[in-house]
Amino acid sequence: MTSRLSRRQRRRISQGIQYAIFVAALVLVGLLADWDRLQNQFAQKDLVAQLFPEIITTALRNTVVYTLSGFAFGLVLGLVVALMRLSSVAPYRWLASVYIEFFRGLPALLILIFVGVAVPLAFPGTEIPGGTYGKVALGLGLVAAAYMAETIRAGIQAVPKGQMEAARSLGFSHGRAMVSVIIPQAFRIVIPPLTNELVLLFKDSSLVLFLGITLDERELTKFGRDLASQTANSTPILVAGLCYLIITVPLSFVVRRLEARADKAK
Repeated sequence: MTSRLSRRQRRRISQGIQYAIFVAALVLVGLLADWDRLQNQFAQKDLVAQLFPEIITTALRNTVVYTLSGFAFGLVLGLVVALMRLSSVAPYRWLASVYIEFFRGLPALLILIFVGVAVPLAFPGTEIPGGTYGKVALGLGLVAAAYMAETIRAGIQAVPKGQMEAARSLGFSHGRAMVSVIIPQAFRIVIPPLTNELVLLFKDSSLVLFLGITLDERELTKFGRDLASQTANSTPILVAGLCYLIITVPLSFVVRRLEARADKAK
């Protein structure tokens, strides 16, 4: 009987079995879960009401500021490191390679602790501009730059060499050709991975809680954790997680759209 079935029919039967197993697993989880305890621990409506508007005006705002400042600093530094990586001057290439391997090899948490603790100890009397916001921008930016440098470098190398040759034939210097012709085209190529880096950086901003921030400087994770400790309930943590999704899900959708558009343009 099985041998008489076509390949398409066998594939449909296989897919149907997989869907049935998936649905059965969902039903089993739904039947076995203690929904009353889950609701009591994670969905207290009165606690949800107490979180607003502070979770938006303080925690979410700080998270966005930390992320964007770190991304902006990392993007500028990443571009510089990428150009050094492509430089014909060997020491520049060595320095850029060491930077990339060092900051990609260490956890972001260690970098933030180093910026927040080790730098003031190493240079007494030195203050990072912007206080906590400056420390976070520097720490996250240093990590992000290492990843973005490789992304930008790949984008620059993906631009056809004829573009540089055409610019030089029009009288452009190498530097002007890079700024006016090559780098703009490279950024159009690397927008999807850079946007994905923004999503990752948004989640990495939760590490700020290890810097000993004040109440007004709390981001979403710290805010939810503090409220959960005060109320002995996990509802604030769940709401904080949903606030992350409000930002990360649309950004992930944008990344997929940009990647699809880039694939069509090839």
